Amino acid sequence: MYSIIVVPAPTAPPGQQVRLAPGERLHFGRTRACPAGARRHLELPHAGVSRTAGEIAATGSYWSLSNFSRSSTYVVENPEGAGEHIKVAPGRVDAPVPFEFSRVVLPAGGELLDFSVWAPRHDYVEHAPAVEDGEPTALAFPLDRSKRYFLVLAALCEERLRGAPHAPLPTVEQIVDRLRPRWPAVNRASVQWNIDYLAVKLRLKPGPDTADTGPRLNGKKESLVSLALRFDLVREDDLATLARTTPAPVR
Repeated sequence: MYSIIVVPAPTAPPGQQVRLAPGERLHFGRTRACPAGARRHLELPHAGVSRTAGEIAATGSYWSLSNFSRSSTYVVENPEGAGEHIKVAPGRVDAPVPFEFSRVVLPAGGELLDFSVWAPRHDYVEHAPAVEDGEPTALAFPLDRSKRYFLVLAALCEERLRGAPHAPLPTVEQIVDRLRPRWPAVNRASVQWNIDYLAVKLRLKPGPDTADTGPRLNGKKESLVSLALRFDLVREDDLATLARTTPAPVR
């Protein structure tokens, strides 16, 4: 069974896809494909790409990337991760890549070249090992998706979850307009209150029951979105809640 599939470009025909079984490697760079019997090769015909740019190695449940460049850092993006990415420094060998779908971006002169890597063999545990009875594990981020504060958080994350990882965050006025079909009584004050509440609930700021008010939190919305996307507190399928027309339950 194949472990990963490498697609040279988004528009490449199926015949140009490279399939790697666990243990196989794929060299990539500006040089042409190696002669028969030599290592497998993906040609990237651009003057800004090194002749020996790097190598991909397939395993059973993940893949790794080697960067043979002396000066260029490669970036591996998760197209489904709202800006999630890893950087592979020059000379780094066998850097593990955890994404199921990836876009490898290479600096090439004044351009950025990319190719895709699909890793369909991610494995997940079906049942956690049995343990002795005891107190339940406390939730790290206890969010109730039926509450209005979650609507505000989803609206904050919406554009980045829809494939624009560097999109500016919506203003409070834009959130009000976005939520009005779902929450007719929404206004600036209620949105701002929920943003402040989320900052406390997600432990970005101390709660009102503590004497320590903590440092002033600049970029509160950016901090909330960064935390929510980093730990998948809001996912793309959660955006469906923004389209509902029934009134939200009152907290």
